[in-house]
Amino acid sequence: MPLPSSRQPVDTPASLAARCWRQAMQRLADIIAARGIHPSEVVVLLPYAQLIQQARQTWADNAGGTFFVPRFETTMNWATGLGGTLGMFTPSGVDLRMEVSVDMLTAASLLAQAGLAAQQDALAGRLVESAWSLARVAASVLPAERLAWSESVAEALGVGLDSPVLALEAAVGRIALAWVAASGYASDRLFQAEPVLLVVVEGFQVEPVTDALRLHFGERALSIALCLPEDEPDRTGAPLPSLHAAQDDEDEAARAAACVLAHLAQGRSPVALIAQDRQLTRRVAAMLARRGIAMRDETGWKLSTSRSAARLMGLLRALPWDVSTDAVLDWLKNAPAFAAGTVTAAETEVRKFGVRAWRDLPAAPLDALAVAQPLARQVNSLRDGLSRPRPLAAWLRDLRAALQSAGQWEVLAQDEAGQRVLDVLRLHEGAGIEFEDAPVMKLREFTSWVNQALEAETFSPEHPVAEQVVILPLAQLLGRAMAAVVLPGCDEIRLPVSPDPPGQWTPGQRELLGLPSREALARVARQAWNYALQLPHVDLLWRTSEAGEHLMPSGFVQELLLGRRLAADRAGDPRSLRAVPACPTPRPLPTGEALPVKRLSASSYGDLRACPYRFFALRQLGLNESDELESELGKRDFGNWLHNLLCRFHEALKEAPAHDLPARVAMINIAAEQAAKELGLNHSEFLPFAAAWTPVRDGYLAWLAGHEATGACFDLAEQWLDMPLGSELTLVGKIDRMDRLPGGDRLLIDYKTEPRTTTAERIKNGLEDTQLAFYAALVADDTLGAAYVNLGEKEPTRSYEQPDIVALRDALIDGILSDMARIAGGAPLPALGEGKACDYCSARGLCRKDFWL
Repeated sequence: MPLPSSRQPVDTPASLAARCWRQAMQRLADIIAARGIHPSEVVVLLPYAQLIQQARQTWADNAGGTFFVPRFETTMNWATGLGGTLGMFTPSGVDLRMEVSVDMLTAASLLAQAGLAAQQDALAGRLVESAWSLARVAASVLPAERLAWSESVAEALGVGLDSPVLALEAAVGRIALAWVAASGYASDRLFQAEPVLLVVVEGFQVEPVTDALRLHFGERALSIALCLPEDEPDRTGAPLPSLHAAQDDEDEAARAAACVLAHLAQGRSPVALIAQDRQLTRRVAAMLARRGIAMRDETGWKLSTSRSAARLMGLLRALPWDVSTDAVLDWLKNAPAFAAGTVTAAETEVRKFGVRAWRDLPAAPLDALAVAQPLARQVNSLRDGLSRPRPLAAWLRDLRAALQSAGQWEVLAQDEAGQRVLDVLRLHEGAGIEFEDAPVMKLREFTSWVNQALEAETFSPEHPVAEQVVILPLAQLLGRAMAAVVLPGCDEIRLPVSPDPPGQWTPGQRELLGLPSREALARVARQAWNYALQLPHVDLLWRTSEAGEHLMPSGFVQELLLGRRLAADRAGDPRSLRAVPACPTPRPLPTGEALPVKRLSASSYGDLRACPYRFFALRQLGLNESDELESELGKRDFGNWLHNLLCRFHEALKEAPAHDLPARVAMINIAAEQAAKELGLNHSEFLPFAAAWTPVRDGYLAWLAGHEATGACFDLAEQWLDMPLGSELTLVGKIDRMDRLPGGDRLLIDYKTEPRTTTAERIKNGLEDTQLAFYAALVADDTLGAAYVNLGEKEPTRSYEQPDIVALRDALIDGILSDMARIAGGAPLPALGEGKACDYCSARGLCRKDFWL
C-alpha cells in the first residue's frame, strides 16, 4: 500500500515531524500490504499518548484509497481497552500501585515483616523508590516467569554486599525485588492478547514492556523507528540555533518568555517550551499567562505546590499541641467558616499580647483578648478532635469532617487542583475503604503521609482547545509538529551530557536487573538533543551564574560554541526596549494640624527629630507594623530581659539588703530566671544570650559596688512618669532607674547594651541626643543628674554622666513647645530621607523614598 508523496514542503516548520511520520507510516503500509493484513487488525504501539492523534491524522492524510485505520495505542491504553474481553485489572494485596499514598503503607508493612520495623521511617521512601525503578523491568517479564526471574536475580544481586555497613542497602534491594515480582501489572493482560500484527513504534528509548511484547509475539510483531535514520538526506540542513547566555535564573526566564512571544508574533505556532527546569518553566509560564497565551502543559507541577494543597496542609499544621500562633492564624485565614474580621481582630490582639505558642493563650478572660479567646475556644474544639492516634481510614473520615466544619471542603471541591487533592487522599465518602486495614497513625505520621502523597503527585491544568505553547520534556519532542522550540535550562546541571541514573543501584546491579546504564541514558540524551537541533527555529538558553557561583553551559552547548567563537555569534536580547515616561514620586509634605498631639514620649519625639514624616505616619496617624510572633530573639529581647531582671534585683535588694558578693550573685540569678519566665523567653533560643550573662553580671555587680561606694542608693526602677507641658500636651515616659545621691539629689539612669563608642557619642552630642534630657523633663527637679550605664558583654560596665542635664532639659522643652506649635500651625512634615533613620524605618513604604527624583 504505497503512500502518496507528502503534501507538506520540506522547508516548512513541521517538515521534520512530517518526514518522521511519513517514513514510519510508509514502512507500516508496506508491511501491511506485504502480509496481506487488513489495517484494522493491526495494533501499533506508540511511545507516548500525545502521538496517537498525530499518528491517526498522518495515516488518514496519506492512506490513499483506504478508510481503515490501524489501532494506534500506548501500552496503557491498549491494556485498558482489553478490559472488556479479559476483565478489568484491579490491584490487590501488596501489588505495586505507583502511588505514594498506597505504596508507602505497603513498604512500611513489608519492612516490618522483614524485621526492620524500627527503621521503616527511614527506609520506606528508599524502598518505594527502588521498587518503582524496577517496576517497568518486572512488568516486562511474563507473569508466570516473574517469580523465577526474581529468585535468579536476587542471588546475584547480593554479591559484594556482605558487609554489615551495607546490610540495610542489601535488605532494601531484596525486598524491592521481591515486591515487584509478587505484584501484578495492568500490562500483564497484553501478553494474553491475540493481535494479528503488533507494530512497535520506537522513540529514543526502547521500553522494556514493548520490547518483551515484540519478543513474545515473535513473527507477529516487529518494530519501526520513528526517528529518521542517521544517513537521511538533508538531515542536518536546519539553520543553527540561537544561543542566549543569561545572567541568572530571572534573566533566563524573561529571555525565554520573550523568545516564545517573538515566535508567536511571527506566526510560528505552536511553540514547544521544553521543561528542562521545572521551577524555571513555571516562571516562564507565569509570564506568558499574563500575556494571555494559551498553553498546554504536559509536564505539570507538584500537587503540593498548589494553593489547594497548601490550604489542607495548613489545617494539619495547626493541629499539634505545640503549634505556633502564626500557624493557627495562617490556617484560620483560609477557613471560610471563621469570619475574616474576627480573625483579623484576634490576630491584632495576640500579636500585641505576644502569644507565640497557641497553647500559651490565657484561659482566664482578659479584656486584651476579648476577641481572641472566644475564637480560640471554637478553634480548639475542632483541634482537640484531631489530636489522638487513630487508624488511617478514621483519620481520613475525621479530616473530611474537619474540612467541612472549617468551610474548606467546598472551596477544594470547586477548584481543579482541589479536586485532585481530594482524589489523591481518598477523602470522598467511601473512597478510603482500601485503607481499612492500614495501621494506627499518630498525628505526626498522618501529616507526613499526606505531605508525601501530595509531593509525589503531579497536577496539570486542563488543556486549552487551541494551544499556542506546548510545555513538554525534551524526549517527547520526537514526532511533534512544532513550529519553534525554546529550550531554557541548557546549563551543566540541568542538561548534563551524561545523566546520572536514577535510584540507588550500582552499575553492576543495573546491568543485572536490566536497567538502562549511564551510557544508554547518555545515548538517549544525545539523540533527543540532535533531534531538537534539526528543527528550523530553536532558541537555547542558559544562565551563567547561580547563587553567586559561576555556571557553565551544558556540554551539548559547549560543542556548538566551539564552532562559534565570536561573541557576535550569540543571539541578541529578544526583549524589546520601550520608552516609559518617568513618573517620580515627589517627597510627601503632609501637615498634622488636624491631628493634635496630646501625649509625647521620648521615642515619638525622637521620630520627629529624625524624620517629621515618620512622626506623622507612625505617631499621628497611628500606623504601626504588626509584631512578629515567630521572629528570632535579638538584642532588643536581651535588653528587655536585662531591664526586667535589674528592676527585680534592685527591688529585692532594697527590701533585703545584702553586701557580700555571693549573696548578690544568688539574688541577681534568681531575678534573671524570674524575668525570663515572665517574658516567655524560650530557653533554647535564649541560650546564646544566657551564655553571655555571666560576664555581664559580674561586670555590673563590680560597677554597682563602686557606684554605691560614692554614697548613691537605689530609689525606684521601671517607673512610668508624666509631666504636663502647657495646657494641651503631656510628656510621658518610663525611666529605667532613679537613684538618690548623698546630698539627696536624684540621679536618672538609662541602661544601654550598645557599643561603648555609641554611648560616648550620645554624651558628646548632648543637644542631638534627647533621651536623658527628655527623662529629666519628667522630673520637677533643678538639681538632678543623669547618666547612661553601659552593660558590656566583653568590657566592664561603665557609666557615662551627661553634664549640664538641666540646661539640656530646658533647651529640649523649648524645642518641643516650638515644634508642637509649628505642627498645630500647619507646618509641613517632610520626609527627610537622610542618614540611618531610613535604614529600618517602618514608614519607608509610605514615603516611597526609593522612587523619589
